[in-house]
Amino acid sequence: MPANLENSAVATGLEKVSFPSNPKERQCQKCSNYRTIALISHANKVMLKTLQLLDIQAGFRKGRGTRDQIANIHCIIKKAREFQKNIYFCFIDYAKAFDCVDDNKLWKILKEMDIPDHLTCLLRNLYAGQEATVRTGHGTTDWFQIGKGVRQGCILSPCLFNLYAEYIMRNAVLEEAQAGIKISRRNINNLSYADDTTLMAESEEELKSLLMKVKEEHENIGLKLNIQKTKIMVSGPITSWQVNGETIETVSDFIFLGSKITADGDCNPLTLLLGMQTSTTTMENSVEIP
Repeated sequence: MPANLENSAVATGLEKVSFPSNPKERQCQKCSNYRTIALISHANKVMLKTLQLLDIQAGFRKGRGTRDQIANIHCIIKKAREFQKNIYFCFIDYAKAFDCVDDNKLWKILKEMDIPDHLTCLLRNLYAGQEATVRTGHGTTDWFQIGKGVRQGCILSPCLFNLYAEYIMRNAVLEEAQAGIKISRRNINNLSYADDTTLMAESEEELKSLLMKVKEEHENIGLKLNIQKTKIMVSGPITSWQVNGETIETVSDFIFLGSKITADGDCNPLTLLLGMQTSTTTMENSVEIP
């Protein structure tokens, strides 16, 4: 294994994966309604375990969970109501996020983020010439080539996608945007958990500006918004939004990371308690909404 890491070599056969047919919706006639979870060899997993990358955002971090972001949003809404401010949220859904990652662009992004060349080379070799087969109740298909995407079920894919998504946010220059909510003298305008991204602002115009910036950067690296599943939730008035001729639905509540959140900040009490105990008590005390 150490020799493989040093020379970026990959043993023969590690590039092969199998996709069991796992429907995520009842309409099983559509291929898009299946989860492409990759079954990977144990040898491949052992190698990938040594390559885990940056510990970024809330997704897939030790000691963190979805409850943290749920509690964060609750605290923001609570403080906004306390100061009689409107809050505008956009819950972004990507169209087949993991499956649409452009591998060539991913390697360039890793280089720009100063990931060591030998690790990037090893990853490139792992993904080069990928083959897959689909398992069904009637048998397996012939092997076929995979041209793009990071493998769902791979222990490294969440980290790779996080870097891909982080690149979007950096290029969208959201940190420099004035839109957002002031928290501990910082301007917070987005929360992320893996491929779940939430934008937030104090006005409709600010939120729309953030969304357009993120959308443009998504498309630059091959990702597209799923407009049908992207939702707007607000505590104030809003007009109808259209993106590429499609209307983004405005909702009064949203299932956020498995928990129902409403425009007035209501959510599951147990989930909120757990989140508050771990990471958000300090944030709640320091939220500044002038």
